[in-house]
Amino acid sequence: MVTYKKSPEVRWADLDPNFHMLHSRYYDLGAYVRMCFLTEHGLVPAVMQEHQLGPILFREECIFKREIKFGDLVDIDLTMLKARKDGSRWSMQHHIYINTNTLSAVITVDGAWMNTQRRRLATPPPMFAAVFDQIPRAENFEWQ
Repeated sequence: MVTYKKSPEVRWADLDPNFHMLHSRYYDLGAYVRMCFLTEHGLVPAVMQEHQLGPILFREECIFKREIKFGDLVDIDLTMLKARKDGSRWSMQHHIYINTNTLSAVITVDGAWMNTQRRRLATPPPMFAAVFDQIPRAENFEWQ
């Protein structure tokens, strides 16, 4: 299976007073990886603005398994769990691993595209769906 992952650095500013990663940083890292994938595949913010579309989330959930500490090596993947064929709605998942093979967290998001002018859900143009079609699919991927 094709994988997509990033390996961001854990910064001092990412830690809480207990010296492990702030819970909100996990969500930030998921958003970072999703946007990296989109921009690396040509769906840059300027294109989104041109089409007056932006991604929105209905649900974002993180299941925490192991804490991340300063100095840990972090890898975050991206997979598509479900999607509509037109790309209008989707569910994605991230697995965050520390120090190569220890599962630290699983983030699951459900989202859609919103017209940024009308503030309504929208169906993206085919080029958006084509980019989303390149996101690696989970083993249990399903079309909706």
